[in-house]
Amino acid sequence: MTIRILAAIGLASCALLPAADEPTQKPQSSTQRMDFPSGGTLRLTKSTGLLTVEAWDRPDVEITAIKQSDKVRVAAERHGDELVVTTDFPRRRAHSEFDLEYRIKAPANAKLIAQHDVGDVNIDGLAGDIQVTLLQGEILLHLPQNGHYNIHARSQFGNVNSDFPGPEKRRWWLLGHRSENKDLQAAHKLNLRVAFGDIVILKTRVPTPPGPLAAAPKAGGL
Repeated sequence: MTIRILAAIGLASCALLPAADEPTQKPQSSTQRMDFPSGGTLRLTKSTGLLTVEAWDRPDVEITAIKQSDKVRVAAERHGDELVVTTDFPRRRAHSEFDLEYRIKAPANAKLIAQHDVGDVNIDGLAGDIQVTLLQGEILLHLPQNGHYNIHARSQFGNVNSDFPGPEKRRWWLLGHRSENKDLQAAHKLNLRVAFGDIVILKTRVPTPPGPLAAAPKAGGL
C-alpha cells in the first residue's frame, strides 16, 4: 500500500515539471468582460495553474488570463444560464506544462463549477453553490461569516480545515480527510474534492462597528 501511495504522489509531482522544449516567454495578459445572468453558473473546464475567483458588486463577469505561451487559448462563451470558460492546449501536451493564471471577478450570487487540473484554487466572497474538483493543489475559500452551507469536502491525500463545524473522518492510513456540515438551513451547497492537497474553508468576518461613546460625566458643582 505504501509503495502505491508513494508512486501516485511521485507521478502527480512529475506533472508539475515544465516541458524541456517549451521556450520561456514573457507573460501575456488578456481581459474580457461578458454579460452574466442573475444567479447563473460560471463553469471552468480543463483549467490549470492558479485560479482566483472573486466576488464583486457588478452584474457582469471579468476574466483575465495570464499565460506564457501562444499555444494556449482561454475562451469564454455563453450557453443559456451558463458562462463556460475553456482552456485549449496543443495536442500531445499535458495541461500542467504551461504556466497559467486566471483572475475572475463575478457577482456574489454566481454558482461556480470548476474542473481544475494542477494548481491552487482561491475563491473569495461567493455566496452561491460551489463545486470544485482538483487533481493537485489547494482549495481555499473565504465565505461570508453569516452564510449557511451544506458542505461536503474531501481530500484523498491531504487535510480539510473548516471554520464551519461539522463531523470529520480520516481514512485508516491517515492520509485522506473528509469534513461534512449538513446544515438544514443551508441555502447553498459546497462540493469540494481534491486528490493531492488540502482544502481550507474560512469565514470572512466583518468587524463589529464601534458602539456610541459613553457620555462624559458631568462636572460636579460646589
